[in-house]
Amino acid sequence: MAGRATGHSSAIPAWRRRIEERIAKARALIGRLICFRSGNNRPRIVRTIRMAFAGTNVSLSQPDITQKLMERIDDLKQRIAAWGKRIRRYTERSTRFNQNRLFQSDQKRLYASMERPIVSGTGPAPNQADTVAFWRGLWSEPVNHSEAP
Repeated sequence: MAGRATGHSSAIPAWRRRIEERIAKARALIGRLICFRSGNNRPRIVRTIRMAFAGTNVSLSQPDITQKLMERIDDLKQRIAAWGKRIRRYTERSTRFNQNRLFQSDQKRLYASMERPIVSGTGPAPNQADTVAFWRGLWSEPVNHSEAP
């Protein structure tokens, strides 16, 4: 196994796992940025915020820090969307490629696999009147949310 760091392989490509890890880290950072914006000044959160703005010449004591936080959150959300679209494009292309190959070799198996029901949401659709009544009842009741700890 010359040239390989590890001797095992996975069904998920390494580049996809790396992108999914990046997405998870970016989501965690967004959560911490939102915590800081809402007033959580715990040392771990502040340390994470300092690392997020490292090398950008942004100080946490600046008056426009909330604007900088919003820009950073928006930037991270756009990056997450781009990474997700990259994975989605690959998945769609891979599915298309496999279906084309299966069509050329065994059409019967292709059509059988396409007729299988998708697992999520396979039950009967709920009655529209019941759904409307449920949401009306849910939204019409006033709820008191205590924001203070």
